[in-house]
Amino acid sequence: MKVFEIAILVFLKNDIDSKEAFSKISGFIDSGLAKKSKLLELHNKNTYKNYCFCSFYPLEKNKIYGVGKNYTIRIRTVDYELAQFFCEELVNHFNDNLKALTSTIRILPKNHIEKIYSITPLVLKTNEGYWKGHISLNDFERRLKDNLIKKYNLLMNTKINEDFPLYTSIEFKNKKPVAINYKGKKILGDKLSIHISNDKMAQELAYMSLGTGVLEMNARGAGYMNVKWL
Repeated sequence: MKVFEIAILVFLKNDIDSKEAFSKISGFIDSGLAKKSKLLELHNKNTYKNYCFCSFYPLEKNKIYGVGKNYTIRIRTVDYELAQFFCEELVNHFNDNLKALTSTIRILPKNHIEKIYSITPLVLKTNEGYWKGHISLNDFERRLKDNLIKKYNLLMNTKINEDFPLYTSIEFKNKKPVAINYKGKKILGDKLSIHISNDKMAQELAYMSLGTGVLEMNARGAGYMNVKWL
């Protein structure tokens, strides 16, 4: 397994409020994917997308990304075909908000991971919305692990033994829920720091998560993680 990171330099054709950044970036990626029938099928299918992204960089102090300025968006994936598309074809794409200019690609090193931590909020959806007050912390942790295992099983076409310690501790970095906007609604999530155990499979899942994202709505900007290696 390899995690590919594609950095795309984009030109903004309109001002974009930071609250709308995820939806504008996902809209840009979606419209690019729609140009290829096979990737459009992936986009429309109810399955894990195997990529994630973070918001514009550099950050703006006034929280408005300015028209006429250039910013970098980083997209990660564990899918080689998607990595090629992002690097070689999305770089030639534009829509009403963004125009891609250049791209670079690298493979994240597979070193021993001490922890992964949120750059964008992790989202866990329940029938009642935000999970706190509706499911227990134990259930939250179970679903986080189950989500990674399901992604791995699908990606590697296998079924792993699920009896292993994924982490030694989880720390919530936010005192109140963190919102991202999606289709005019606020979706609430959390910023986490997850200390990964030394177990071989835990290390494999943690590495994979850098390319797939953690929990849900990864193709909408949620669950993008950074890593601290030993």
